[in-house]
Amino acid sequence: MNLFLKNIIRLFIIIIILFPHNLAWTIENKILLKVNNQIITTIDIHEEANYLKALNPNLKSLDEKKIIDIAKSSLIREKIKEVELSKYKETKINQDYLEQIIKSIYTKIGLQTKNEFIKYINDFGISLDVVKTKLTIETHWNQLIYKKFFSKLKVDKRLIVENIKNKKEKSNSYLLYEIVFNINENIADNKIFENIEKSIIQEGFENTAAIYSISESSKTGGNLGWVSDNNINNKILKKIQNLKVGQHTEPILVPSGFLILKIKDKKTIEKKIDIEKETNIRIRSLQNQQLNQYSNIYYKKIKKDILINEK
Repeated sequence: MNLFLKNIIRLFIIIIILFPHNLAWTIENKILLKVNNQIITTIDIHEEANYLKALNPNLKSLDEKKIIDIAKSSLIREKIKEVELSKYKETKINQDYLEQIIKSIYTKIGLQTKNEFIKYINDFGISLDVVKTKLTIETHWNQLIYKKFFSKLKVDKRLIVENIKNKKEKSNSYLLYEIVFNINENIADNKIFENIEKSIIQEGFENTAAIYSISESSKTGGNLGWVSDNNINNKILKKIQNLKVGQHTEPILVPSGFLILKIKDKKTIEKKIDIEKETNIRIRSLQNQQLNQYSNIYYKKIKKDILINEK
């Protein structure tokens, strides 16, 4: 073997060792799926897998096939939303709002600054522009859901104010993770319940959320962040308030399907209550919960009319 060839091989090995996430160009790029007129390639799935592993580090414990399946499902969901959004006039996204979403993402994974986040995702071969593109699609989708269903939201402001006035200055706050899923009619005896429970035991709750959950939170392992008990409806609060840290609920029937909640942590908060401010927070929280349910219902509806071809 001549010296030139030896140097080329040595250089290639060094690149593999130093840049394991930047090898998309080594993968044969071919079309794997078509979602109507939207294509998904092997490179797309490779990059989506890296993106999801960046948002949910727990995914690294899964075998590569499961990660690829999760990435494929995630991209199909994104493409279906793009197909639907293409029917409507695109609105401009407020950049400050986009920055707030980015901040909420990197704080959830324990990073302090945007620069730390950029360096972190670059290590996975993901640029900030890719993140912004994905968040822009999701923001446009949320705007569409808001326009379609805002008039159907039901919030009793008077009851909220009464509850706030009757509350003590101490409240519980829960670090919640969720799995939202539908029953597949092809699964006999609702076997999906057993599959999810088995997966929680074997793969952990966060990875199970990535595998089974239809909620957008699945990309971060179902992470909902800290939620005050004041912002949780009574039906769900009754299911979680006696759980210990690390435990999860049985499936809870909600309008968009079924919900499983896990308490990752909890704390007691003491604060002086500003009735007007607390009322607005609770109204937004309840509206967001209902909009998320409408989002899942609407997605399920439009998916029926989408043609998905696997090559």
